[in-house]
Amino acid sequence: MEQIQSKAGQGRVADAPSGHWVYRALPRGLWPYAQLARWDRPIGWVLLLWPCWWSAAMAASAFARPGDSLMSLLPSPWFLFLFLVGAVAMRGAGCTYNDIVDEGIDAQVERTRSRPLPSGQVTRRQAWTFLVLQALVGLVVLLQFNSFAILLGISSLAIVAIYPFMKRITNWPQFVLGLAFSWGALMGWAAEFGDLDAPAVLLYFGSVMWVIGYDTIYAHQDKEDDALVGVKSTARFFGENTKSWLVGLYAGALMLFATAFAIAQVPMPALAGLVAAGIHMARQITSLDIDDPDQCLRLFRSNGQVGWIIFIGLLCGGAWVALKPLI
Repeated sequence: MEQIQSKAGQGRVADAPSGHWVYRALPRGLWPYAQLARWDRPIGWVLLLWPCWWSAAMAASAFARPGDSLMSLLPSPWFLFLFLVGAVAMRGAGCTYNDIVDEGIDAQVERTRSRPLPSGQVTRRQAWTFLVLQALVGLVVLLQFNSFAILLGISSLAIVAIYPFMKRITNWPQFVLGLAFSWGALMGWAAEFGDLDAPAVLLYFGSVMWVIGYDTIYAHQDKEDDALVGVKSTARFFGENTKSWLVGLYAGALMLFATAFAIAQVPMPALAGLVAAGIHMARQITSLDIDDPDQCLRLFRSNGQVGWIIFIGLLCGGAWVALKPLI
């Protein structure tokens, strides 16, 4: 499975890991659909999932009081499961839509010309059909929440629809990606309370800054090809000043997260997660070599660990309130 996919034959997409379970478990006829949905690159749905889980965990432990039960201070396992399924489905639908819109551009970029559409493994009609099926899974998930969360989730589709076109008209397509990828920061709170309050909004904008930061690192992989085909990005816009921008973006994200936690009166141990996440982000910045595509990809993927760190901090905060009287 080391062959890179082309019009001449099937294989893996250039930036997908070799030997992935997708290629071992699925029939060859389904490989292109798995590639459209990026099942062979799970970091995308992982990063989409984290704002959902953070928001659910923050909402569960918000305004905690001594005497609250442990289960009431932890996020609902059902909500976490729904967000997981929804993240996989909607990230796949979004990537499929992005590939349909960007087929012409992808064919001109070395890293992306092996994707299913430019390599001729699927037709546009097949891609659209697959997109609809994934969106229906996302709709089924969304309908499990309250009416406010349902309307909120549907409203995110406007941002998703315009995102693929932003790289043609603005140096800040990562900002629009952040608006879309951070929507879960609103959804977890809305699912718990049926409305939106300041903590969720602050968590959302903090997540937007985080997304801009990590996707800028990701975009440095393609900056030469992007320049040739006229695609814009924060990687090209920041250029040699990328590290300075990342300091501001990551610091801003952490400050907004901390403020959200404070307003929600999340128990203090959650702040330890932010400190640990800040250390991880600082390591990303200090070690970053914007001219090393492989390292950029590794650092981008490492943001999945940032998600875990912040989420575990929130869980520990909720558990601390319930367990402290027993210590």
